[in-house]
Amino acid sequence: MKQSLLLIVATLMAACACHKPANDVVEQPTEEPIGYYEQCLYRPGDYGSTNWRIPAICCLSDGTLLAICDKRKHNEGDLPEDIDIVVRRSTDNGRSWSEPATIAEGRGRKQGFGDAALVECDNGDVVCVFVGGNGLFASSQADPIRSYVCRSSDKGETWSEPEDITFQLWGDQATRPMCRNYRASFFASGNGLRLTRGEHAGRIMFAAAMCRKTGNILDNFVVYSDDNGTSWKVSQRAYEGGDEAKLMELEDGRVMISVRQSGARGYNYSTNGGLAWGTQGRWDCLKANACNGDMLRVAARDRGDSCNIILHSLPNSMERRDVSIFASYDEGETWQDPVLLFEGPSVYSSMTLLKNGSIGVLLEANPNGACEIWYQNWPKEMLLK
Repeated sequence: MKQSLLLIVATLMAACACHKPANDVVEQPTEEPIGYYEQCLYRPGDYGSTNWRIPAICCLSDGTLLAICDKRKHNEGDLPEDIDIVVRRSTDNGRSWSEPATIAEGRGRKQGFGDAALVECDNGDVVCVFVGGNGLFASSQADPIRSYVCRSSDKGETWSEPEDITFQLWGDQATRPMCRNYRASFFASGNGLRLTRGEHAGRIMFAAAMCRKTGNILDNFVVYSDDNGTSWKVSQRAYEGGDEAKLMELEDGRVMISVRQSGARGYNYSTNGGLAWGTQGRWDCLKANACNGDMLRVAARDRGDSCNIILHSLPNSMERRDVSIFASYDEGETWQDPVLLFEGPSVYSSMTLLKNGSIGVLLEANPNGACEIWYQNWPKEMLLK
């Protein structure tokens, strides 16, 4: 995989150079980068689990890395299977990792948890959202797939008991009347978003896919909090006919959503902090299998960088293989040709920006059939020289 990473860096360096103005100011990393590095964090059979899926990675304000995933103990299947959510921590930029700790422990069929997403709040707490219980398309108000929130106030060392917020989001008593027309919801695993610009700075938000009461049609909404995850609200519909999605704050303060579709990628924009949304469209240049991915900002001109760079990780295939990085230098208006990140069968991915300027990737791969989780690290400043 290291050769693929070298190709990524070379390609992005060349693209960034084309956009680099004179007399640029680039924020310097706080530590020396550790260079390219990769490690398999979980293989089939490790810790008594047959499969590992659904990666989410986040670098906290103190530099701690949290790597979260599903421990799919008995098979590869989604809920309602018996699944744990586990976390490993690194305090040395991904060189070494703690033993896995359990955030939410499954206790049998219809008693499992999965699909975690996380974000660090303004107050330093880490909020992790996930689902549990019934399967998505089998869900009903009487027997629901449930939405949960956990919190850590010590950088991921310990976690609160899961708090059930299911019926705040959907069902007959949902706070937003439109969401009473839905019978299920799940969060898109990976990264949530904390806004840093404008009047809504500090708002944390996660993309949710809700299933309509009739049919198996999903629509996207944004679940958000203005009090560091104590209370929750739901946006207007962000994307009709959606699926797993990711959110990105743009330099001008708009919020962009990227939505899983087959053969392309859906998108939409909000000008008021994710509450209301415009006219949805599709990025036909992002030719991809219907799969979850991640977005990461690695440079912003309003923060002193020479150019804007947003990365998007997705399979570059109509099959679940060849996870690649697409780069945008115009805030998501267009995307560069993809660069291979992992050759072969590979599925979900998550990215984070480390304190030393490196980029950390948590990647789900299944080159030998069953799913495993890899960590990869490479230095950001090589993109901006």
